[in-house]
Amino acid sequence: MSVGYNPQVDDYVIWKDSIGNVLEGWVYFVCDRYITIEISVRDKPDDLVDFHKKVHCCVLCFAEDWHKLRCVDSR
Repeated sequence: MSVGYNPQVDDYVIWKDSIGNVLEGWVYFVCDRYITIEISVRDKPDDLVDFHKKVHCCVLCFAEDWHKLRCVDSR
């Protein structure tokens, strides 16, 4: 990964955050200030809303931390 890495939706990234946690997952959303990284997905426990079948757990990674991301794959 270069210092100028520009995350894209559907990149698989590994990120060691500022407190030492190592997180990995798919880039789910991108804007100029932050991205979200989907770190887990599970089936919804209810069917209150038909068009949402899964629960997505995402974390924020702000642009000032993008240099700490390592892109492993892209789909």
